Order: sequence, then structure tokens, then C-alpha cells
Amino acid sequence: MPLYLPPSRAKPPPPPLRTDDRRAVLVGLAVWGVLLVVALVVPEVRATGEGRWLGSCTAGIVLGLVGLGYVHRRERRAAPRHQRGPAGSGDPRPHEHPGP
Repeated sequence: MPLYLPPSRAKPPPPPLRTDDRRAVLVGLAVWGVLLVVALVVPEVRATGEGRWLGSCTAGIVLGLVGLGYVHRRERRAAPRHQRGPAGSGDPRPHEHPGP
């Protein structure tokens, strides 16, 4: 098996897979939220972790929210111009001009 193929013999890369990144981030946020509730409710977890569990869960939730914003912004930039609406409107629907 050769380690290098000249460009003339190389196959084109496959198209990227469509994934639902928003769902993955939301599942992660839900897991961190459940763990935070467990850390708050079960006193043994708080006593043995010396606050590390609460900090870890809080950091996971905060980073998940940052990731959700990143995914939203990336999807918005990747959408075709006609689906985004006018620039700066925040409305993803196409802009409709009023009749004459």
C-alpha cells in the first residue's frame, strides 16, 4: 500500500456528511444539567468532590452554551443567501418586498 499517490491517481474526497450538530450539543447540555442536579441533591457527591463536581458541571453547561452559539452562527453562515433574509435582520425567511 503506497503512502503517497500522485494527484492524477488520487480519488476525489467523499462529500461531507450532513450531521445535526445542534442536537449533539443539546444532548451534552442535558447530560451536564442532570449531573449538576445530582451533584446538588446528593450530599455525598458534594462532600467527596470538594466542589469539583459543581464546578465541572457548571463549566460543561457554560461551554455547551458557547458551543450552541457557535453551531448556530456556523449554520447561519453556511445557509444560502436567499434563505438567510436581508443582512442584519435576524429573520431567516426571505425578505418580501411590498407590492406596487
